[in-house]
Amino acid sequence: MKDKIALSQKSLLTLEEASAYFNIGVCKMRELTNDENCPYVLWNGSKRLIKRKPFEEFLYNSYSV
Repeated sequence: MKDKIALSQKSLLTLEEASAYFNIGVCKMRELTNDENCPYVLWNGSKRLIKRKPFEEFLYNSYSV
C-alpha cells in the first residue's frame, strides 16, 4: 500500500491535486497547461503533471488567472 504524502511535500501534482492545492478549478488548470512547451508542466505520455514550485512562481508573478 502506498504511503500518503502531503500535497505540500510533492514536487509534481496531477491536475486534480494541483486544483485542490491552489484552489483553482480543474478546467482552468487544464487551460493554463495546454501548451506543450509550458514551463511548469511535465508530460508523462499524455498525462500532464504540474511542477509545484515553478507553478507557484507563475502564480506569485500573475495579476489574475
